[in-house]
Amino acid sequence: MRAYECNAIKSGAYCTAVYCSQACWSVSSDHHSGTSEADHVASGNGSKLFPWDKMRLPKHVTPVHYDLIIHPNLTTLTFTGFAKIEVTVNQQTTSVILHSKHLQITRATIQGGKGNSYAETEVMVWEHPPFEQIALLAPEPLQVGQNYTVHIEYSANLSESFHGFYKSSYRTQEGEVRVLAITQFEPTAARMAFPCFDEPSFKAQFSVKIRREPKHLALSNMPIVRSVNISKWLVEDHFDVSVKMSTYLVAFMVSDFKSVSKMTRHGIKISIYAVPDKINQADYALDAAVKLLDFYEDYFSIPYPLPKQDLAAIPDFQSGAMENWGLTTYRESALLYDSEKSSASSKLWITMIIAHELAHQWFGNLVTMEWWDDLWLNEGFAKFMEYVSVSVTHPELKVEDYFLGKCFDAMEVDALNSSHPVSTPVEDPAQILEMFDDVSYEKGACILNMLWNYLTADVFKAGIVQYLRNYSYQNTKNEDLWNSLTNLQGDDGFCTRNQRESLEVGTMMNTWTLQKGFPLITVMAKGKNVYLQQEHYMKGSHFSPPTGENCILIYFVIDVLILPEEVEWIKFNVGMNGYYIMHYEDDGWDNLISLLKENHTAISSNDRASLINNVFQLVSIGKLSISKALDLTLYLNRESQIMPVFQGMNELIPIYKLMEKRDMDNVENQLKEYIVNIFKNLIDKQSWNDEGSVSERLLRNSLLLFACARKYQPCVDKAEEYFMKWKESDGTLRLPSDVKAAVYAVGAQTVQGWDFLFSKYRLPSFNTEKNEIEVALSISRNKEKLQWLMDQGLLGDIVKTQDLPHIVVFVAKNPSGYHLAWKFLKENWNKLAQKFELGSHSIAGMVIGVTNQYSTREQLAQVKEFFSSLDEKSSHLRCIQQAIEIIEENIRWMDINFDKIKLWLQNNKI
Repeated sequence: MRAYECNAIKSGAYCTAVYCSQACWSVSSDHHSGTSEADHVASGNGSKLFPWDKMRLPKHVTPVHYDLIIHPNLTTLTFTGFAKIEVTVNQQTTSVILHSKHLQITRATIQGGKGNSYAETEVMVWEHPPFEQIALLAPEPLQVGQNYTVHIEYSANLSESFHGFYKSSYRTQEGEVRVLAITQFEPTAARMAFPCFDEPSFKAQFSVKIRREPKHLALSNMPIVRSVNISKWLVEDHFDVSVKMSTYLVAFMVSDFKSVSKMTRHGIKISIYAVPDKINQADYALDAAVKLLDFYEDYFSIPYPLPKQDLAAIPDFQSGAMENWGLTTYRESALLYDSEKSSASSKLWITMIIAHELAHQWFGNLVTMEWWDDLWLNEGFAKFMEYVSVSVTHPELKVEDYFLGKCFDAMEVDALNSSHPVSTPVEDPAQILEMFDDVSYEKGACILNMLWNYLTADVFKAGIVQYLRNYSYQNTKNEDLWNSLTNLQGDDGFCTRNQRESLEVGTMMNTWTLQKGFPLITVMAKGKNVYLQQEHYMKGSHFSPPTGENCILIYFVIDVLILPEEVEWIKFNVGMNGYYIMHYEDDGWDNLISLLKENHTAISSNDRASLINNVFQLVSIGKLSISKALDLTLYLNRESQIMPVFQGMNELIPIYKLMEKRDMDNVENQLKEYIVNIFKNLIDKQSWNDEGSVSERLLRNSLLLFACARKYQPCVDKAEEYFMKWKESDGTLRLPSDVKAAVYAVGAQTVQGWDFLFSKYRLPSFNTEKNEIEVALSISRNKEKLQWLMDQGLLGDIVKTQDLPHIVVFVAKNPSGYHLAWKFLKENWNKLAQKFELGSHSIAGMVIGVTNQYSTREQLAQVKEFFSSLDEKSSHLRCIQQAIEIIEENIRWMDINFDKIKLWLQNNKI
């Protein structure tokens, strides 16, 4: 805790220009010279000395306008700031409470009031670090309805993490290291760059000024209106006044980036910014952004309110991207595309991420959730709109094929007892960060897709347009969205389908957003009668039979359907548009398995993928035997479509991954052989080039990597041949993008190949291939190489620290590396938590990714022992509860199913 000596304090008077912690202030104000500082340190629940004792800020004072002057020094890696905040008083108070974190405040004043009742007056500043708050103590009560101006001067170090106002760097092709400064404020890090009311509902306007060297470029949310030469070596850029927005959307950066620009049909200037050596990789993103912003303006019938939209590729970036209004920021791999080198998956990912961030300019920026418990109103909508927009702007990508995969991802988490409702109360920064997970994003998108199908596209669109118009520049809760969608009833009651009841949207959707999990619908066909029963699906020992309580309202409210005639088979949840899974009792599954064996194209590829997913989920809760699920997979030797193939791999590969972490070599190898054999025909059909549709190219990439990793000899031979030719050309031979992952993975299995591959990884010319190379380097069987790779990621010089979480998880999935990854996570926990933040997706990804293939009681005990030894903030993270629950489920699953798998494999040779 920072503290200054309070020697300026006089009895009964305010000191001038003094910044105190409450502990320091308490010693002087109490006049107890013998009292120790420890006696006055504030608890985590607030201090009786600090004038506010809650994590959330009071509403007594609200901001109207911020004037910010920010001056970063890219040599000393520090910055100074001046914040002038116009505020309105809503309730008489003697203090202004706002957020500040790691800021060294040197001077603070308040002025204003009715008729400027008092001139600018220096005030005492108290600090409460546990809540990241400061209090400015006014010399007299601030009066209701009056406007005041708060002035705060401060300084700080550029953050060494990936949040706040932080340092990034890159290496030029000549090897020179260059530094830039960039912001990442969501959710609670604006307070690390300037004192502010750092909650989403405290919207205000911002006027930003950035001081920089003449050789640098400054960017912020708004365009520059003028630049002033303060000295020969210093320029001050003045940016236009922003629209009304939340603090987490403020952004600014200082760099030497270059840009390319285009205008949209609606007259908005789109620019892509990147390091100079990579600006030639910006064209695809530029064209995509222009198309997507035009689409959203047309779709929402609400103009984009700013004159420009910048997209910046940042060399060091923790997440995928950030939706700062008018200045969206991205990982380089999420924005830069090389038509000669980048993979099909890279093009798909870049397009989807740009679509996501630009959707946020309406969902999140224009209309913002009131508090982080409804984060899904931002993220679920942006995720859903990715698919709506890209299916129109880039139909060749066929993104609609991949949507159900997002629902499967969400269900994987949502099936656990440690899951949470889409809308969940949160308070502290770690809890808020934990909301940025698959439930908020993927589940949020899936229940919106379900609602879109229920209401019809036109009604849904009309409702969300009304929602955006009604709440522009405001904050909302769940019910505001439901009300907007409910108040659109047509002549037939609710939507365009007469047979549907006019059910209030809120009544229905609250059952999906206010409780965790999802339904399991059981179907029993008796002649023409089809009986339906609903229960809550949950894995492990927490699963309970149906009780009728906590029922989720789905499309049908009847429990019996009468068909016009008897049928051979029946399939519900067509297209997997509903966020629930199906169980077909009696001979229902046998009939569907027979259908797949005899004529699998009788149902769509998405329906086939959903059957594969559902059958394995039912094994987990004891509704079906593993033998039945494996019986269904036999049809896959005739499957050629991407989603069923991917889902088959996603269900089968984790089973042998569990066995790899135990002494089960015989059965493990039999299962690997079975999986290779069912996909053998499809693997053999793959051409080693970049031809075909995006889905065909994605399938080729995954199948060849899988086959080579499983040592399927024809694949290994071909990959070795490619790698040797590529190595002999010193990396200049152009490899087809779709086969690089397989070629690199095979080449990295030798020490010489690994070293050569890493030498190319370090070169700027290979930046678009870093992901493929990282995977290849991480699946080496050389433990020294694996350990060195993780260590370098932590250092952050040769291997970017932003990539470390993925590398750790890749190593953890390696049979030769999982012990190393677990040891690395334990030994470096504090460093990782400091760099990536507790509660972040990066921390959660490592915790779960390192442990989710454990399935022994000994491994469970080790995981529990380590995490219980941590401080309370760490040990209570949701990801730790999830990790423990996953291991417990793995133990139970293997105890029940291992012998059955062994027997089934013996009886089913392909």
